[in-house]
Amino acid sequence: MSTATHKLLKGATGEWEMVIGMEIHAQVTSNSKLFSGASTAFGGDPNTHVSLVDAAMPGMLPVINEECVSQAVRTGLGLNAKINLRSVFDRKNYFYPDLPQGYQISQYKSPVVGEGEVQLELDGGRSVTIGIERLHLEQDAGKLLHDQSPTMTYVDLNRSGVALMEIVSKPDIRDAEQAKAYVTKLRSILRYLGTCDGDMEKGSLRADVNVSVRKPGGPLGTRCEIKNMNSIAFIGQAIEYEARRQIEILEDGGSIDQETRLYDPNKGETRSMRSKEEAHDYRYFPDPDLLPLEFSQSFVDELKAKLPELPDQKKARFVADLGLSAYDASVLVAERESAEFYETVLSGLANRARDGKVAANWVINELFGRLNKESREITGSPVNAAQLAAIIDLIGEGTISGKIAKDLFEIVWQEGGDPRALVESRGMKQVTDLSAIEKVVDDIIAANPDKAAQVKDKPQSLGWFVGQVMKSSGGKANPQAVNDILKSKLGI
Repeated sequence: MSTATHKLLKGATGEWEMVIGMEIHAQVTSNSKLFSGASTAFGGDPNTHVSLVDAAMPGMLPVINEECVSQAVRTGLGLNAKINLRSVFDRKNYFYPDLPQGYQISQYKSPVVGEGEVQLELDGGRSVTIGIERLHLEQDAGKLLHDQSPTMTYVDLNRSGVALMEIVSKPDIRDAEQAKAYVTKLRSILRYLGTCDGDMEKGSLRADVNVSVRKPGGPLGTRCEIKNMNSIAFIGQAIEYEARRQIEILEDGGSIDQETRLYDPNKGETRSMRSKEEAHDYRYFPDPDLLPLEFSQSFVDELKAKLPELPDQKKARFVADLGLSAYDASVLVAERESAEFYETVLSGLANRARDGKVAANWVINELFGRLNKESREITGSPVNAAQLAAIIDLIGEGTISGKIAKDLFEIVWQEGGDPRALVESRGMKQVTDLSAIEKVVDDIIAANPDKAAQVKDKPQSLGWFVGQVMKSSGGKANPQAVNDILKSKLGI
């Protein structure tokens, strides 16, 4: 895989390179929390999904949720990562007002998943590999509510103890474009695997972004962490701002303080939150209430055998088996629901091998284009996969032309119905009777003798005649037949 060129930022003293690492916090898809049986459902009334374990009542002991462990292993396998058969849960000691234990159960030196990688495809056919340092399991904190009272802060512990996967990248990302592509690709993989729904608006996926700058090829600079990013667009904006902020300080002769910062999307800037802690500040030690987590290779192998086809694999198959372009295949596999819709269309086609490319064009250009225009999700498309397959089959059979197909698509979008029945009931069949088409051609030529005389000298003007014939026939004439008859009549 080729190495992508990356964006350098220009400063007063020359060009600067960004060095970016990311910590993605992904909520594990599981009905219950990491160490208790409390519900993980989103949107419950405050403090209704809280067990005695989550509330840290005396004598309550954590019990590991096997499904959360399985989800972490599946994710590791999806990232081509090393699965550690033995890992350890640690106590990470720092004050969380919304984590009643007074510490977080996490993993430090011995995570459940080790090194892996994510392959990115960037604009212009460029590609880059981003290394994964580790994936570990940990519990989430609750939520503080500051707007319920003028004198008090309220706490909601519904999220306290919810299982998170923290996916830590290596500092391999070199610009904002790569950072956004990395989060997008990682979210896609998680959704394909079913290990996290990736809903950033609900907080299911959050990113901490570490940014530093250096002269190209120079030693690493001091990094600042931008905390709790929940928008891919904002991640890009925050990186650009923070890198330029650091460059200005360094070029003015200052130094960068290692700190945690927040991004304000309204002002388009980062601001200091607190000085950045180091690992020793957290006083990690193995949690005495939890034995080391151990499982067998056969447990891993069984999970691996049941993994779904992931985006890169699906893309390669679409290109090899269906002859799609790399770009079209990438668009189709970007989201699991889009790929599933396309494959359902394929399964409904009479000639999958012939019409795979046609189906891709219709799904990407007509369907996705219309969905984007109306801000709809594919799961709520007014035209379902079976209806779209029927429209494509009608084109392949020669029953309707491409132009009529677009009109038919609009009818189905607005009114629904069976495309074949609509073609019959509304008289939309393509005219293939050569004598009927010939009569229309003769009438057009007779009405435009000057243009007909010029066609031999200007063959490109044939398109005008084709357009006139199609217009006269209401778009029903077979375009190939029209071309052939016109060429014969006009002596081209």
